[in-house]
Amino acid sequence: MTVFLVGAGPGDPDLLTLRAARLLAEADVVVHDRLVDARVLDLAAPWARLVDVGKRPGVPADAQNRIHDLLVDAAGRHDTVVRLKGGDPFVFGRGGEEAEALRRAGIDVEVVPGITSAVAGPAAAGIPVTMRGHSSGVTVITGHQDPTAARSIDWEAAARLGTTLVVLMGASRAALIAEHLLLGGLDATTPVAVVESVTTPAQRVVRTVLADLPDTPVHAPAILVIGSVAALDVTDADLGDLVTSTASEHGGSSWLN
Repeated sequence: MTVFLVGAGPGDPDLLTLRAARLLAEADVVVHDRLVDARVLDLAAPWARLVDVGKRPGVPADAQNRIHDLLVDAAGRHDTVVRLKGGDPFVFGRGGEEAEALRRAGIDVEVVPGITSAVAGPAAAGIPVTMRGHSSGVTVITGHQDPTAARSIDWEAAARLGTTLVVLMGASRAALIAEHLLLGGLDATTPVAVVESVTTPAQRVVRTVLADLPDTPVHAPAILVIGSVAALDVTDADLGDLVTSTASEHGGSSWLN
């Protein structure tokens, strides 16, 4: 018995891995998060049973233990069980917990990585999370920490890291996050980009600065990108000029007509 923990990527079904697409087409059961794009679910086999175990605002979420029990039960009844998780299963997706629970039940687990929105979100807005002259690193932080965690996030320390900060699940706490980062010494004029509904038809990008983030409407699902790179949109560069200058610098010739 094997359960496949599959990353659904950031939204657009074209960003699924080939392995993920093949497993969806073969699955008997697909246990999925609420925010998995409907176009991705459309790739499931016609006979597949789709089970939504995602969280909804104002409605009690399926307890994690219930999801574990559901996966164990499905693995005992079906040949191909896919646990479909937004982004990558091991990036704030509780994939590790589910893998441990399945292994304790004697069930094999195969992880199929997905493109995490921590990178895909900025990229979709033309923002390189690392770039020479701007940032030599990137720090990915959850904006919705487990209240039972032994240690809380030290936002003031994050402000001093000097890396690009990418905050997932931080829409409802954007104002508080900005306050903590300002207290930590991050400059009030630090660029911020809010990327909503990444790689879907509803994608929206809002650019502001840290001091103004509390007054900026942020609609979930959204990613916060904080740092000098957040002011960039490198995909707006004129490709012809870019290719010509690059070819010239390296002694080559332009291939773009």
